[in-house]
Amino acid sequence: MRWDQCIAHFRQEVAEFAQDYFAAKHRKILLIAGAGFDPRSTLVAQCLVDAGTVLEAVLIKEIRPKPRQNLRELAEGNKSDLEDLLLNSKVIEIEIFSTDNAVVGGRNVVKALHDLNYDDFTDVVVDISALSIGTSFPAIRYLTERIDAGLKPGNLHVFVTHNPSLDTAITPIPSDAPGYIHGFRGGTSLDSSSKAAKLWLPQLVPGRRPALNTLYSYVEPHDTCPIVPFPAANPRQVDILAEEYIVELESAWSVDTRNLVYADESNPLDLYRTILSLHELRQRVFQDIGGSLMVLSPLGSKIMAIGALLAAMERNLPVAYLEAIGYDTVFGPLQSNAEQKLVHLWLEGDAYPQPRPKLKK
Repeated sequence: MRWDQCIAHFRQEVAEFAQDYFAAKHRKILLIAGAGFDPRSTLVAQCLVDAGTVLEAVLIKEIRPKPRQNLRELAEGNKSDLEDLLLNSKVIEIEIFSTDNAVVGGRNVVKALHDLNYDDFTDVVVDISALSIGTSFPAIRYLTERIDAGLKPGNLHVFVTHNPSLDTAITPIPSDAPGYIHGFRGGTSLDSSSKAAKLWLPQLVPGRRPALNTLYSYVEPHDTCPIVPFPAANPRQVDILAEEYIVELESAWSVDTRNLVYADESNPLDLYRTILSLHELRQRVFQDIGGSLMVLSPLGSKIMAIGALLAAMERNLPVAYLEAIGYDTVFGPLQSNAEQKLVHLWLEGDAYPQPRPKLKK
């Protein structure tokens, strides 16, 4: 597996790695981060600056129709803080929806990244803390495939700030247009997939029943294996989710309790390995009767979403998603020890022997 031995750092290890690696004199870093309303927008940038990193920054501002006034003010405040913190930065506005309400955010962010010049940089850091799944997935895939083709930059890092309570406080308002994320259609459009046994792996999240039911109708799976967080910050989180989704689990989706997929809420590599193991098992079972097609739907924690992203890139799995047209939020004060919850993954670069296991096209 390409990322089975992925280099990862958690909590205080992240700051120590930043001081040892990113602050090296020969390193020049390009930071790609979200300039949104999320209170976590500045934490990774602050960590890199505190480590003495020489960096330039591209701040992605996601534009959605008619944002709420309080969220617009929060986003402007975070953008100003980032510009003050990162002296050499520029803001790129990414339209998430076109004039006819088609989802175009993924396509637009890839075009914006393609237009950048990477020749002077040794490393690219993508902070997905304040980026949506529909934007961050295509961005990371583009950079991964660029490095895989031998193009600069040489190293790719992904950061995220882990805070489950804050994830719960942000409730996306889903659009009415489910689809596959740009670059993550997998084999859904191929004739060879028309007879495949389709397995849907949705990530269960509090308050997202309507969105997941819409995706279920869109994907039309033969079987469903919901992903639930365990271990989790809240030891009863699986029970809470089971109670909220009892109708779907017992009736609408017909889920056997043995088919729940458990993944460590704080470690993306756990879900990555679980998905690939399940994929390999199904490929062997269904190879003579039409094949198997797995569809992912990461809607909740960014940590677990990274695990789904790595598996989707490595095996070219489709990712069904319902883009948010807006957000509702209930924010409390961000915990003072939030910087201890940073997560870093070194996805590509000098640390890995060549050739790398190939990405499935």
